Amino acid sequence: MSRREYDESDVRVRPGRGSRPRTKTRPEHADARSGMVVTVDRGRWGCVLDGDPAHHVTAMRARELGRTPIVVGDEVDIVGDLSGRADTLARIVRRAERRTVLRRTADDTDPTERVVVANADQLLIVVALADPPPRTGLVERALIAAFVGGLTPILCLTKTDLAEPEPFAAQFAGLDLTIATAGRADPLESVQALLADKVTVLLGHSGVGKSTLVNRLVPEADRATGAVTDIGRGRHTSTQSIALPLAAGGWVIDTPGIRSFGLAHIAPDDVVMAFSDLADAIEDCPRGCGHMGPPADPECALDGLEGPAADRVAAARRLLAVLREA
Repeated sequence: MSRREYDESDVRVRPGRGSRPRTKTRPEHADARSGMVVTVDRGRWGCVLDGDPAHHVTAMRARELGRTPIVVGDEVDIVGDLSGRADTLARIVRRAERRTVLRRTADDTDPTERVVVANADQLLIVVALADPPPRTGLVERALIAAFVGGLTPILCLTKTDLAEPEPFAAQFAGLDLTIATAGRADPLESVQALLADKVTVLLGHSGVGKSTLVNRLVPEADRATGAVTDIGRGRHTSTQSIALPLAAGGWVIDTPGIRSFGLAHIAPDDVVMAFSDLADAIEDCPRGCGHMGPPADPECALDGLEGPAADRVAAARRLLAVLREA
């Protein structure tokens, strides 16, 4: 056979994907708008742009975010169709660093923590004084989660027509805990003043009147309410967290009623560090100190504190005892 010149027709290219390596360069999205996540539902996030409750868009998570968790309260950057019209979908391309987090685990043996809400300023712990009967356990656990997560806790007592609030409230003396009442007959001005211009997450057992309180604070919310069962437990009426705007400014985040609040992700040092006036003292504690004092921790540095600090130590150790039991 005679020799001839080869040309491109002699080269066979196998069909399929190209071999060009995938670039790691990501767009900067300089035109992204800032927003806050107000709802989460099956891979779709409802967001308000620039803090305007009237400008609501639905967004998906951009591919470059991978499995980055995004929860109600997260501050995000959004691109795409930002009109908010029906059947439009934007993209979340960035999640800002969280200022505060409310975390819990499924139970005290489950090490996997779950972020309930991000960037809330306050935690409103809603407790009914009767029907169902109040439980100090949830309040103490919620206080630990609030202090560790950077939220300011507020105890809100409902159903004040069935029992006096003072005996239950007295159990939390020494914790600098703000206490408010929000029974059906109680005026809401004091509660509204506490929530104005803040992001506040509501937490409580089912049946304590949490959704009823939300409906009073945000009448247009129309949250479902339910009765208490014969065994003293409430029925779940809120099925997912949602952030709702307040007329006076700020947001309330309604969460589903909970049956348990695990603390497996929290260590004793986390609790004491939340008490800023005690944080420096524990630097002199031996390694592994549980800060409970003798006989469990005979060399705990907190034992040397006197005056008002000693009262704070007693309050902190009450929470540490709850954590140790957990």
